[in-house]
Amino acid sequence: MKNFFGKRIASLFSRNVMDESFFEELEDTLIEGDLGTQITFDLSEHIRRIVKKQRLDQSGMLLEMKALLEPYVSTIDLSIPKQDTPMIFLVLGVNGVGKTTSIAKMSHWYQKQGYTTVLSAADTFRAAAIDQLSLHAQRLGTRIVKQSPGSDPGAVIFDSIDSAIARKEQLILADTAGRMHTKEHLLRELQKIDKIVAAKLPGANYKKILVIDATTGQNGVRQAELFHETVGLDAIVLTKYDSASKGGSIIQIGKNLHIPIAFVGVGEGYDDIMPFDRDTFLNTLIGLE
Repeated sequence: MKNFFGKRIASLFSRNVMDESFFEELEDTLIEGDLGTQITFDLSEHIRRIVKKQRLDQSGMLLEMKALLEPYVSTIDLSIPKQDTPMIFLVLGVNGVGKTTSIAKMSHWYQKQGYTTVLSAADTFRAAAIDQLSLHAQRLGTRIVKQSPGSDPGAVIFDSIDSAIARKEQLILADTAGRMHTKEHLLRELQKIDKIVAAKLPGANYKKILVIDATTGQNGVRQAELFHETVGLDAIVLTKYDSASKGGSIIQIGKNLHIPIAFVGVGEGYDDIMPFDRDTFLNTLIGLE
């Protein structure tokens, strides 16, 4: 995938002269790419040291950048173990990031791997969210557990777990609210749900996954900080990752919070999701082809 931000980085390193104006433009570009002030400073200082020591071609300089960023980006394999009890993914995220659609895509992805899935409509705050998830369940041919709008979301998930155990289903994908009357109300509700799930399916059977829109930049970083502080995140799903997405926020999240990336959404269809690949992501981010 061609990435406009990566092409801009690669173009910078194609210059013959790396003077002060080059470093100023590099730093401005990295900041605009959502890598944050500290990472930008570290990268710039690292490149300065390399330039003083030796002369590298464009590819060599980009490889140096990639090597510096690699420790900040990690992936996680969310394989479903063969066992009697189901796995549950509690899927979190603010409204508008593609959370419910990502749940449907993950359900489809695991179905293709041969697993049975069930959707849990625990975003009872919005009737539209229940309707949307119900439509996905119908299209995917998977079961959904839901109650009326305004119901206790913890009760929906409790019922989802009990029924999945009884039916020997392997993966529960639980939707959650992305907005309530106040931020504090939302976070308290998520903490309550977290306690319910942890009591029913503790340990490795329970993963908390945050969905982040790749185009939101610093907002995505703040969302990760807030949700991680509230319930402790296990993984991230990156949505809307296309040629216009800079993706630098993932570097900040990895450096500061050490949360791995599980999946990347690249389109609107059910098949438009894939496991995250660190090497491909970094090559795209800095324009290394």
